[in-house]
Amino acid sequence: MMKIKVDTHTHTLASTHAYCTVMENAKYASEIGMEAIAVTDHAPLLPDAPHVWHFRNLKNIPRDLYGVKILYGVELNVLDLEGNVDSEGIPLHRMDVVNASIHSPAFKDGPGHDCTGAYESLIKNPNIDVICHSGNPDYAYDYEKIAKMAAEYNKLIEINNHSFAVRKASIRNCETIARMCKKHSAGIVVTSDAHFCTDIGNYENALRMLDEINFPQELVMNRNLKTFEKFMSQRKQLYSWKMM
Repeated sequence: MMKIKVDTHTHTLASTHAYCTVMENAKYASEIGMEAIAVTDHAPLLPDAPHVWHFRNLKNIPRDLYGVKILYGVELNVLDLEGNVDSEGIPLHRMDVVNASIHSPAFKDGPGHDCTGAYESLIKNPNIDVICHSGNPDYAYDYEKIAKMAAEYNKLIEINNHSFAVRKASIRNCETIARMCKKHSAGIVVTSDAHFCTDIGNYENALRMLDEINFPQELVMNRNLKTFEKFMSQRKQLYSWKMM
């Protein structure tokens, strides 16, 4: 099974439905041989999210803890069918990883709509790097269209191992999304979405699914830190060119 050394979606107790500190997360990541983890707590409009000051103050976290690189990040909430996000006051230009996800408590338009337009807006938003856990059938979209756009705009689509445990209705759609990314050579990240330190680096179910569909390892952009940082640098350059 593929080894993935960078976990781009983890939570700390700053999001109060998670339970570990940055130090605890980094220590465990070091013990299992990770190269980097991203601190991506929920943006302010989710009910238990930290204040915007949390994100402004991330610079105080050391870049290296226990030999693990700490990436500064956020998980923005998608607010509506137009793809607006709760980024006000968050210094996105200083973030290493900007994730965006639909969470039902923050999504004003409710379930049952075609969300393709929202995801198109996320793809075109220059500040967003990763579309996260998007397999929820309550917020379905045109998976092929968005995968094709993600490849064009050099955006990443997340395959979230946590979904296989807590969002089981998403599993079939996660496979479809992965197949569309494979078809259109769209880069992905495979993440834990850890809410406790011992879940960091746990990608077992996601990787099993990717193995079953023979997903190309070269499209997994967080397989190591060098690959991830190179992709992110090229992503920003390509996006700037596309919008000229």
